[in-house]
Amino acid sequence: MVITEKDIKKISLIAFLALLVILTYLIIKPVLFSVLAGLILAYIFLPVHKFLVRLVKSKTLSAVIVSLILLVIIVVPLWYLLPLISKQVFELFKISQELNLTPIIKTIFPTASEQFISQIDLAAKSGFSQVTSSIVSSTVNLLVNFVTISLHLLLTAFVFFFSLRDEDKLRNFASGLLPLGKNQEKQFVKQFKDITQSILYGQVVAGLIQGVLAAFALYIFGIPNAFILSIFAIVLSVIPVIGPGFVYVPVTIYMVINGNPLLAVGYFLFNVIIVSPIENVFRAHFVSRKTNLSQAIILIGMVGGLFLFNIIGLILGPLILAYLITFLKAYKENTLSTFFDSS
Repeated sequence: MVITEKDIKKISLIAFLALLVILTYLIIKPVLFSVLAGLILAYIFLPVHKFLVRLVKSKTLSAVIVSLILLVIIVVPLWYLLPLISKQVFELFKISQELNLTPIIKTIFPTASEQFISQIDLAAKSGFSQVTSSIVSSTVNLLVNFVTISLHLLLTAFVFFFSLRDEDKLRNFASGLLPLGKNQEKQFVKQFKDITQSILYGQVVAGLIQGVLAAFALYIFGIPNAFILSIFAIVLSVIPVIGPGFVYVPVTIYMVINGNPLLAVGYFLFNVIIVSPIENVFRAHFVSRKTNLSQAIILIGMVGGLFLFNIIGLILGPLILAYLITFLKAYKENTLSTFFDSS
């Protein structure tokens, strides 16, 4: 086989493009989290941006207004609440060291030996201490790396603003990259849009609403260290299967141990009757109507994404799995080849 000059040029072009892709990845890698966060936030706030565009008749002004709204929602509270977070994290760590679970263990296992009770108590304290120690360490790192985090937040804000303002250009550019016919492109985009909306709104936004209600319960029932527990409740509410129960159940047990059984019952019932059903209502509206995604797929995607991409993986993980499943279904149903028709 004779290699012609044309083949050499083609190989050189491919090698050059591969080099550019690798270098681009290395450049973007340190700020990938910030870029993805900006894009995801822009997608979530896109309906607000489109609504404001119709009012102010300017995409730039609308993007500025939405960016200021996001700034108020996220950055301003963090600026004032970071000292409170630090204080309550250390208080929570102190509580974990003084926690006495022996009475509740004896209630659950009345015939158990003292050695068994001691082992359970030690294991529970050890696990709780490890969790609180990790939280304390993360909080300290957050304060130490405040300047770096501020730069990432600034980059996220820029990506967020320009993604909103230039949404049409970005959509057209992405559409032009797809090797699809016009009819298939519409079908493809609709499927991915439904999946994205079901995860972002049905899982993330619904979880945030549920978490905020769980946080409200912590405050109205006067739970100690309510602020840091509220953060736990909000984060856990986003994760399927887990939910805010991993906060309100231990808190209920803690209240019973500390001699507040009536308040504990009221707090528990509030969460069961008001907070927990929120998940079913929103998930039924967004996930069931848009797609038939299994909660197991979403959970696996979130946990795997969390390990791979950190906190942003809670969104990216299930999206990646859902998109892959869409392709696999198309392949199984022998419809994958239709995506590449030119008609």
